[in-house]
Amino acid sequence: MIPAGGMGPATIETVPYPSRTWRLDLNQGRIRGMVDGLASVQQSVYKILNTERFHYLIYSANYGHELGVMVGKSDAYVRSELTRLITEALSQDDRIQGIEHLTLEGGTGDDLTVAFIVVSDLGSFSFSQEVS
Repeated sequence: MIPAGGMGPATIETVPYPSRTWRLDLNQGRIRGMVDGLASVQQSVYKILNTERFHYLIYSANYGHELGVMVGKSDAYVRSELTRLITEALSQDDRIQGIEHLTLEGGTGDDLTVAFIVVSDLGSFSFSQEVS
């Protein structure tokens, strides 16, 4: 016999995480104060794109990028897959909705400069980084 009554089905409420975090001072290599809002999202994008996925045990398997798989691949393959890999890496942050206007500029040797606009819940900003 199944008991009658009880609490019924539970409702699950999704609550977004606050965006306030420690501010990284990249010039001094220190943590200085706190950062919130769009500046926090900018710092998150920088951290994700400078952290190799599966390399550090402190991060989950979803955090970071897999751009290392591009080493030794043809230029056409790199250009076609770069958008997907960057979008996949940044999609782990629930504040980021996507990227737009990704451009690649050839640098010296095997270096590329990647530039794009990050669209988030808190606003949009441009981001560029050199990829070796």
